[in-house]
Amino acid sequence: MTTNFPQNTILEDDFVLLRPLLESDIENLLDFSINEPDTWNFSLVRANGKENLINYIQLALKAKENGTEFPFIVFDKKLGKYAGSTRFYDINLAFKTLQLGYTWYGKDFRGTGLNKHCKFLLLQFAFETLGVERVEFRADNTNQRSIAAMKSIGCKVEGVMRNHMPTLGSEERRDSIILSIIRSEWYNEVKKNLGRKL
Repeated sequence: MTTNFPQNTILEDDFVLLRPLLESDIENLLDFSINEPDTWNFSLVRANGKENLINYIQLALKAKENGTEFPFIVFDKKLGKYAGSTRFYDINLAFKTLQLGYTWYGKDFRGTGLNKHCKFLLLQFAFETLGVERVEFRADNTNQRSIAAMKSIGCKVEGVMRNHMPTLGSEERRDSIILSIIRSEWYNEVKKNLGRKL
């Protein structure tokens, strides 16, 4: 197991490339930011509009500097276009745990299989290179599309944290669903099952 997160991590297969997010990626993601604002309806940090996108990327890069997050930009190799972003966060290599989230794709890239390729690469890296024991996923408990996507890659539901956090731009608070994959599940079932779907 590595004790530090490799800073130049690039993950790829024949369909997708994930590379570290850069400040200059504002230009690569701006079209989504301006034209697809509903992408961030469930997000805690929104990237709709250029100013919000700049803030979104700066916050991600600051967290990367602090060693708690590692954000990627996602490139669809088949279409030759940038598709969105994802990241590891709450990274705790001493405890061998991390979370996987802040995942979003432009509407043309949803339901294409791109997400499964990304998740396979990210999970393989987490369990086989970083040596983690647990990868956690969270979502707004009303975000059915996101929950279905997590279940489809093999995540198991652990429970719901009620009244967990504020909802952006609202006085209301959200319930957060917690899902996870643990190391034994990756090697015993998830890797094989997810690999078949690619």
